[in-house]
Amino acid sequence: MLTNIHDAKRSLTLYCNAGKAIITKKGDLKGHCTVWFYPEGIVNILSLGNVQKKHRVTYDSTLDEGFLVFKVDGTAQSFRPFKKGLFFSDVKGDIAHTFINTVDNNKTKYTIKEYSDVLCAPSLQNIIGRPNAKDFFKYMECNMIPNCPITKVDILHAEDIFGVNIGLLQCITVWKKSSRVVTTIDKLPTEIIEMAKSHLKQTSCT
Repeated sequence: MLTNIHDAKRSLTLYCNAGKAIITKKGDLKGHCTVWFYPEGIVNILSLGNVQKKHRVTYDSTLDEGFLVFKVDGTAQSFRPFKKGLFFSDVKGDIAHTFINTVDNNKTKYTIKEYSDVLCAPSLQNIIGRPNAKDFFKYMECNMIPNCPITKVDILHAEDIFGVNIGLLQCITVWKKSSRVVTTIDKLPTEIIEMAKSHLKQTSCT
């Protein structure tokens, strides 16, 4: 969703349920503005003050609509209240939104140096038998990979950019035996059998 991800001139300290996080990157959100980027985050937080600069926003507490943010095409995105008070918009079931993560888009989250370090992780993972990330970490912690050229961060970044190793998925995918196909043979109608017999007689006579 974000493009032009880059290092910010200053950092932001974010306090949440998981504790404190220092955010050092920013990115451009299409149709909105430049926002803070935290790779480990699970939601996108938008400022109402910034949203209303780009879009018309309405709210009526007597209706169960929450905040309505009107887009350029005239449609509205609803932000409804969560049980803890925050307003959110769940786009999982919205057929008008399709988010496709490509490698090129994922690469933009990282610097050129970070991406070049990441490239060694999938290759090494294939060489040592395609372990999952948890086992990969264990091998590194136990010094089972001499002169290991990558770090745990590289492994996490590799999965974020390229996804789970294809070979690993093929190894752990269980093949299920297909159900037996039961075939039935129905008797031919008498009319068809008689027609076939007469045709054979005519053929043999000629």
